[in-house]
Amino acid sequence: MGTVIEFVDVTYNYPLTSRPAIKNLNLKIEEGKFYGVVGANGSGKTTLCALIRGFAPSFYHGELKGEVLVDGKPTESYGAGDLALRIGFAFQNPFNQISGVKDTVFEEIAFGLENFGVPVCEIEDRVINVMRLTKIESLAMKNPFEISGGQQQRLALASVLALNPGIFVIDEPTSQLDPEGTESVFEIIKMLKEQKKTVILVEHKLDLLAEFADEIIVFQGGELIRFGDKQSILSDLSLQECGVQLPQYAVLGDRLMQNGLPLEYIPITEAQALDVIGKAVAKGGK
Repeated sequence: MGTVIEFVDVTYNYPLTSRPAIKNLNLKIEEGKFYGVVGANGSGKTTLCALIRGFAPSFYHGELKGEVLVDGKPTESYGAGDLALRIGFAFQNPFNQISGVKDTVFEEIAFGLENFGVPVCEIEDRVINVMRLTKIESLAMKNPFEISGGQQQRLALASVLALNPGIFVIDEPTSQLDPEGTESVFEIIKMLKEQKKTVILVEHKLDLLAEFADEIIVFQGGELIRFGDKQSILSDLSLQECGVQLPQYAVLGDRLMQNGLPLEYIPITEAQALDVIGKAVAKGGK
């Protein structure tokens, strides 16, 4: 697996701001890995996504120092359409992703394919396939603005999936969803992981990242403060001081250790918690 995205000494300021939204960033994203991006509000997570997709500075303007490389080329050297085919982007609010010019969910998914000149005979097959994968077949003839928030988020992801990019950048897809909607969206994200897609996911629900991510990227005040494997980062209780809400199982494990239960390690998932707590309790009973 090689590097598909690289930040080289990147500092970015939005227009009319003196404080950088991203500062002195050096980071490599490898093909086929799943990255979780965490940090407090305003720490730089969404800006990271915008830089990867090329929205900053081309759309948002502002000042970019350093280089953001995709497949070894600066994002600014790509045409907008070329990056869209390589990098699928799902906005935090799916409402912003719906075109507003199509009357049905089916037509909305087909819209992007039409814009990229995909043959008509192929469009129908692709749309039917992604609707099946995202479990929205029953919504095919519904108006995109008359379905629920969770359904709109699945529609947004389906529209991106139809283009079949190798890289997915997904910005807080569950922030406005109830538990049922969250579960349905993460079914799609799990599928992307199984397909070995490169995924960069901004998400506040750390229990979900603990299950799916390979590596975790932590931002604070526009700066990268931690980057590495999920086990070491999501079990580090000191990150709570940086506004990062750790998985509930890590918090539970820490409390049990403080109360005298000798755990072998801090768990970050339910399966780990059952394993390590069970072993500690069994040893204590001997």
